[in-house]
Amino acid sequence: MSQDVLSPARVNEIHKQAARRRTFAVISHPDAGKSTLTEALALHAKVIGTAGASSGKANRKETVSDWMQMEKDRGISISSAALQFSYRDTVINLLDTPGHADFSEDTYRVLAAVDCAVMLVDAAKGLETQTMKLFEVCKARNLPIITVINKWDRPGLDALALMDEITERTGLQPMPLTWAVGISGDFRGVWDLRNDRFARFQRNNAGANIALTEYFTPEEAAESQGNNWSDAVDEAGLVIESNLEFDVDAFHAGSATPILFSSAALNFGVKEILDALVDFAPPAAPRPDIEGSPRAVESPFSGFVFKVQAGMNKAHRDHVAFIRVCSGVFERGMVVTQTRTGKSFATKYAQQVFGREREVIDEAYPGDVVGLVNASSLRVGDSLFLEDAVEYPAIPLFAPEHFQVARSKDPSKFKQFRRGIEQLEHEGVIQVLRSDVRGDQAPVLAAVGPMQFEVVEDRMAHDFSAPMRLERLPYSIARISTADAMPALANVPGAEVLLRSDGEYLALFNDVWALRRIEKNHPDLTLVPIGTHNPAK
Repeated sequence: MSQDVLSPARVNEIHKQAARRRTFAVISHPDAGKSTLTEALALHAKVIGTAGASSGKANRKETVSDWMQMEKDRGISISSAALQFSYRDTVINLLDTPGHADFSEDTYRVLAAVDCAVMLVDAAKGLETQTMKLFEVCKARNLPIITVINKWDRPGLDALALMDEITERTGLQPMPLTWAVGISGDFRGVWDLRNDRFARFQRNNAGANIALTEYFTPEEAAESQGNNWSDAVDEAGLVIESNLEFDVDAFHAGSATPILFSSAALNFGVKEILDALVDFAPPAAPRPDIEGSPRAVESPFSGFVFKVQAGMNKAHRDHVAFIRVCSGVFERGMVVTQTRTGKSFATKYAQQVFGREREVIDEAYPGDVVGLVNASSLRVGDSLFLEDAVEYPAIPLFAPEHFQVARSKDPSKFKQFRRGIEQLEHEGVIQVLRSDVRGDQAPVLAAVGPMQFEVVEDRMAHDFSAPMRLERLPYSIARISTADAMPALANVPGAEVLLRSDGEYLALFNDVWALRRIEKNHPDLTLVPIGTHNPAK
């Protein structure tokens, strides 16, 4: 399918549709309420009838976006969910991300595909470790950040103390859009600063339905809320530097962050978050290619793969590649080119994916996310284009810190074992390292966090019917090296060199002392740290 020189009307339509898109991810520390907020947003946009999270994880139903059995059992997000819905004539593309630190790589990939981030902060805990790591990733990518103080219905920190922490630790200037009325644990509602009104919330069906909201003038709020209202006005006034005007440019430039208060579990303050995204978050814009040249949104179709996921449909053992549309119009059935291989790829099976639910998609615009089904040849980071070749920046791998040897429990199922390992490596679930010495029957699995091994074990047993056993290796440090290091370190205690599937040689060391000893004894060897994107550094 060819997209020849576009007519002015078609160019205008692409610009109009790109301007309607808001593509963002929610970042937070584990258990800050990320999946709960995802569903609350979808509930307010009338995408789902009731929210899964009702009253904490002990009693929660299954959230729609958490589809893996491990996610349901543990109440955490491991894989990413891509949700699209309309709100106020705006198309919202919400990419949910794994909250657990062990899955930082997956979160990093998702952040490569968004234009904005919502930083979810637990009112009782403030800016936690994983939140700050993900904030640094957003900062490095120049992503504007909206800050949501969540769980205000529970006892927590002082609102002004939270603002001070945000300023000191992120360098961002807080710009309140809403301010909580009532201290944490006594959430009455919010002062909507933009409209200068009091939004009073009442829970509805334990939070499974949209909260009942009534609006009052400041005078009515002062009369009904007394000191709670006056305290909210005074506190917000201390944070606002000059006037009530919201500085969009400072937000987009990454020097300021809008502040909103909410309780996602009770659906308090969620509509205000959606309104802030529609009114202030940046739309889809030209994205720079690997040379740094922005590709205009009206250019012929292009996009890149930021996630590959298999096993979402147990009946079909399918394989879905999620692509971010960067330019032009995606049309189902078009034949595009893979930049990495130069080969053609037919997009016959294109879908929007909402957890396990699917819907065929015929057309998508810049900012949208499309799931290409049975896309076994696509890998994370692949660029796709129509007509005008383009390559978008690669998504780097993190430095692994945990290593285990994998072996099939049943030698007769070695084919399934090998196919499963290759598939999980393909998806980016785990890094796989090999050597002639160890052989193909005992690959080394390399992970950022130990929970990745649990996911691999679970999926090997259930998705590929190839149960395996793992043997922990003593290594904790990896460096990019060359083939020359293999013979040099072949018999050196505390070190080993293995080949990763992308062609990189990784030298592994027991600890920093082993690394320093090798550097001293073999000064000519190449031993390069695996980038500054290592979340543990």
